Amino acid sequence: MPIGRLHHLIIDCPDPMVEARFWSAVLGDAITYADEDFVVVSPSTVASGLAFQRAAELTPATWPEPAVPQQMHLDVMVDDQAAAGEAVLALGARRLSGDHVYADPAGHPFCLIRLPDWAPPVT
Repeated sequence: MPIGRLHHLIIDCPDPMVEARFWSAVLGDAITYADEDFVVVSPSTVASGLAFQRAAELTPATWPEPAVPQQMHLDVMVDDQAAAGEAVLALGARRLSGDHVYADPAGHPFCLIRLPDWAPPVT
């Protein structure tokens, strides 16, 4: 029997609204709550999702260099890695490696992974 259920993954960043807009566009989920220091992206106001919390002095990860560990990263399933890569770059991501690894506007690494056989198409 579980003890609880995931509410949100909270991600520190210097500008919560910039991060929320980026991830809202990548995932196709809405911004369902926002104040000056905390913004939520989720499928609805009654669903779990990603939340972005202001951390003005955040030091971005330096992955793959170990100086500042990535601490966490998101794997995002996509139908077409190349097309998705171009789309996230246009939204403000930057490429970290040739293996479909990028950083969001605050420097958090994320991977664009090929859609697994068991998953329905994204689009």
